[in-house]
Amino acid sequence: MSLEPLAAPQTLAAHTRRAVLAAIADGRLEAGGRYSVAQLAEQLGVSRTPVREALLVLEREGRVRFERNKGVRVLETTAVDVAEVFELRLLLEVPATARACGIVETGALQAELDAMGEAARAGDEAAFMDRDERFHELILLAAGNRRLAAIVAGLRDTVRGRGASTVGRSRSLDEIQAEHGAILDALIAGDGDRAGAAMRYHLRRTGDLLAGQYGGGATPG
Repeated sequence: MSLEPLAAPQTLAAHTRRAVLAAIADGRLEAGGRYSVAQLAEQLGVSRTPVREALLVLEREGRVRFERNKGVRVLETTAVDVAEVFELRLLLEVPATARACGIVETGALQAELDAMGEAARAGDEAAFMDRDERFHELILLAAGNRRLAAIVAGLRDTVRGRGASTVGRSRSLDEIQAEHGAILDALIAGDGDRAGAAMRYHLRRTGDLLAGQYGGGATPG
């Protein structure tokens, strides 16, 4: 396992949290694996204090669990985790997408969609998902509620930060991009109801496929 050293001390615990989440997402830290604070501090090139602070935050978020005298264990994703996250995302993002219609800058969304296509052609899942996240964020911000965007970002982290993904398992990057394209087409057409329906389809499909990978049923909502 090799993690890139962190540079800026400004918000070191926050940077450490993001670095640990990224390592979980790409498999450098394995779901179910156990790691010591000292081990992670050495890999990140920082002291143990920000690492412990970051891990305490991640424990409150349900991503890791401290085990007495044994370090911290990366928690594995369950079908219940996935179902809960996507039930909340459906409740939040579908009406927000309809509300953003006529307000959101569709040119910016097109740029993100194009970048997703480039990443898909390059087989760069990490870059693709970063653009995917920004696509959703632009819609949520256009809906006029920054707290909503922050909440959804946290929900996405809950799943992505545990390494859960449908890519290469139940669908391709091209399929995911096409689902975003349908959302954008409806927004460009000024059809808020259709945009909301396209967002609902995308989120339900993602949630159902992920839940299925972990032995669960369909996403509620």
